Amino acid sequence: MQVKTILKYSAIGFAAFFLFKRPDDAAGAVKGALDSVFDAADSLAQFVSHLS
Repeated sequence: MQVKTILKYSAIGFAAFFLFKRPDDAAGAVKGALDSVFDAADSLAQFVSHLS
């Protein structure tokens, strides 16, 4: 259980460090992740619409 907590806080610390040291790259990473989510949702919507 303790390893999980350490990994969680390490990930949060890394994200905060990345955000403050390289905000442009962090914004690009978030935009890329959101684009991927939207693309997946669009693909799923197309799949469901072709079922009927």
